[in-house]
Formats: sequence, C-alpha cells, structure tokens
Amino acid sequence: MATLPLLDDADLSPEARAVFDDIRATRGSDFVNNFWRALAHDPALLKATWERLKTVMGPGTLDPLTKELVYMAVSITNSCPYCAHSHTAAAKAKGMTEAQYGEFLAVLAMASQTNALATALQVKVDDAFLA
Repeated sequence: MATLPLLDDADLSPEARAVFDDIRATRGSDFVNNFWRALAHDPALLKATWERLKTVMGPGTLDPLTKELVYMAVSITNSCPYCAHSHTAAAKAKGMTEAQYGEFLAVLAMASQTNALATALQVKVDDAFLA
C-alpha cells in the first residue's frame, strides 16, 4: 500500500500537471504510471526526478535496452518490486527477448553469488584491478 494516495489528473497542482504533460509528450503515451502519481504530491521533487530520469535514460552512448537492463539489475538488487516490474516492461518494449531475459537473470544470479562469496571471504582486490 502506498504511503500517500496516488493523485488523479483532477487533483494535480499546475506544476505537477505540467510535468505529467511532459511525461506524456516525451513517452508518446497518455499513460502516467503510479510512481509519478505518488511523487506528484511534491511537484518540485516530481519535476527534478523526471528531468534527471529523462537525461539519464535518454540518448547517450549506451543503447536504450542496455540502460533498462542496468536499471532492472539495480532495482532487483535494491529489492524494489515496482521498479523491477516497470523497467522489465520497458526492456520488453525496447526489444528484450525471452532468451535475453533468461541470460540477464543468469548473469544477475551469478553476480549475486560471487559478490556474496567475495564479501564473505573478504578477498583482497588484486592490484591489477585498482584504477
């Protein structure tokens, strides 16, 4: 259950409505998800988060699917079901296949296991790996 009610369009402040309009225009969809509807209680935070997300997830040297895969991995690692589901859906929309999803999960599971082992064993980082 959300800690705040999700705001309907009719309940938005003018500042939040402007951000929602930009979300819709940028994504080419009338759908504004629950994350943004929760953040709309604080229009300044809503705007700052949306602007940063647009920049980070927008065009760059990483392709859009790679960005979604990274977002999925961090969301799963941070135990955020909302973000894991949201970005898995976004990755599928950007062309992630079932085979890629399976391989992604295998890499994520392997990294989790070896991270836990290295941490438990307190393995010293090789000098060759230090930047």
